Formats: sequence, C-alpha cells, structure tokens
Amino acid sequence: MRAAVLHEIGQDKLEVLDDVEAMGFGPGKVKIRVRATGLCHSDVSAMNGVLPQPAPFIPGHEGAGEIIDVGDGVSGISQGDRVLVCWLPACGQCPACKRGQSQLCLAGFMNAGTPNFKRPGGDVFGFAGTGTFTEEVVVDAGCAVPIPDDVPFDIAALIGCGVTTGLGAAINTANVAAGSSVAVIGCGGVGISAIQGARLKGAAQIVAVDPVASRREAALRFGATEAVAPDALEDAKQRITAGEGFDYVFEVVGKSATARTAYETTRRGGTLVVVGAGAMDDNLQLNMFELFFDEKKILPSMYGGGDVLQSYGRAIALWRAGRIDLESMITHRVPLAEINEALDQMRTGVALRTCIEI
Repeated sequence: MRAAVLHEIGQDKLEVLDDVEAMGFGPGKVKIRVRATGLCHSDVSAMNGVLPQPAPFIPGHEGAGEIIDVGDGVSGISQGDRVLVCWLPACGQCPACKRGQSQLCLAGFMNAGTPNFKRPGGDVFGFAGTGTFTEEVVVDAGCAVPIPDDVPFDIAALIGCGVTTGLGAAINTANVAAGSSVAVIGCGGVGISAIQGARLKGAAQIVAVDPVASRREAALRFGATEAVAPDALEDAKQRITAGEGFDYVFEVVGKSATARTAYETTRRGGTLVVVGAGAMDDNLQLNMFELFFDEKKILPSMYGGGDVLQSYGRAIALWRAGRIDLESMITHRVPLAEINEALDQMRTGVALRTCIEI
C-alpha cells in the first residue's frame, strides 16, 4: 500500500512509497482504511525533531476512514463503520483517567514506541502511535471512534485533533467568560478553532495575531473582532484594554518567545493558555516576583483539556447547528502523492488546514 514516509528526523520532505504494510493486527486492534487526513503542525514538529518520535515514521494523526477489519475482543465497532482516529485514547484505568483527566492518559503515548508498519527494509513507526498519511493503519480499538453518517470524513478528521484542541482550550481549559477580552497568538487550524470557541463563550473582543495576512483575514471570518500582525499586538493591547492586558491570551505557536509575549499581554489576574506544543529544550523564563505579584494564571491545555469523546460529540453538535464553521477551515486539498505540497502550504502559512485525500 501507499504511505508517506520520513526516513530520518530533520528531513523536510516525505517520500511516498508503495511497499508499506500495516502490521500489528490482532486482538484488541482494528484496521482502518484512511479516507481523509489533515496536516497538523505537530506532524511537522515531529519531522524536525521538536516533538520526540522514532524514525523512520509515517506522520499524520488527524484522520478518518472506514473499519476494514476487527480483531478478537473488540466490541462496539464493526467492519464498515465510519470512524475518526483518536491519537490519545483513554485507557479508563490509570490514575489520570480515574480523576476525570483522560486527556492526560499516557496509554496512547506508549504506542508511539511500537512500530505499526513495515517495509522490505525494516520496521516503520506511526506518528503518535497512529500514522494516517497512508491508505491503511492498524491501531488499538480505542483509537477508532465511530462517527455519524452525516459527518464527512474531512470534517471528522479535523475534529480528531485541531478542532478539539482549539475549541477545548477556550471552552474547557480557559472557560472564557462572556464579555471578556481575548487574544489568540497563532491562527492556523488550532488558533482558528480557539477563536471560534471564544466567540461561542461570548467574548466581547477577540484579537487574532499572526504574521501571515491571509490568516489574519481568515480569522475575521471565523469570529475575531480584530486581526493584527505580531508587531501591532502591543498597540492593540493599549487601544482595547487601556494597556492593562487581555483577560485571556492563547499561545498557539509552541515557542518560548511567543509564550513570553503572551504572558506580557495578559492582564494581572488574567489567564494565559498554552496550547502550542514546543520543544523540550525551549525554556520559558519567568521571575519569581512577577509570578507572585501579577497573579496570572498559566494553564497548559493538552488536547483541549477535557474528555475527548465528549469534546468530539460537542464539536459535531455545534457543527450541525451551524454554530461553528469547519468546512471553511479546509483551505487546500491535495492527494497523498502531493503531500510535500501540503507541507509547503503549512510552512508558508497559506493554509489553515490542508486535507490530504487518500
């Protein structure tokens, strides 16, 4: 079967090969025919080594498709079912799950170290234990979440990561208050979803911050009340908040420099929500006096900061009701053979989300 493979960490191109085989099928597993997958910035971060991932590997974790085989002991899923791929399934048994923080379950991460593909030259890993830049993938049954028949595969794929992450950051993690002021730094697919979440929660001002003009223009269509380049953020802070700072600031880039800017843009007593996934050696500096004196809340948001199955259902309900726009988030579509074009679209910032059609 065909799949897009990164041979070594640090390479910036994927090679589409036709000699890849999905492996590991057996009890507790399902095999999925991937129909659509989104390109998320985390895929690029794994390719360049910012996020740890063994190589060679197949990127992709934001996918949807059909079940083509079910292993022994699997219940609730049948051949032919339409599913989205959950890259962070909850085991239901660990301390995090029992505390109601299933987004912190480590069971899914453990899968990342086990290869689930092979080629004549050896084993191949799937990113985050999945790997959806391929025609077929074998995953734990908990990674396959059934979707209703009226949800297209491309929409389901978005819900599998970017939409759930961004909406959840605003709704679950921050619990944005009605009438508040918000700034969102980084307006790709996740940032746009955070903007839509803040709008749903009733924020009065939502300032989108991005260096790419097309993304700023898009942010206005999705609910931002103003969109500025990074060098104009301080001016927006002065105009909108009289210099005090925003009630909520979302950092959706994953870099210490933007996190520091986000901290400085948050008012005293306000909330900084860290959504971007950054590198382990990129350290954010804060001094002990400002931590005490400013009393700003710093809230990391992992996969939307809530139960992912509930978050999926909520996103589908909001989409059906026309309260969130998911179709327009897909600005580009490419076949798997042109996956490197999708990478260029992300790196240049011209795409909010590129859908890879398989």
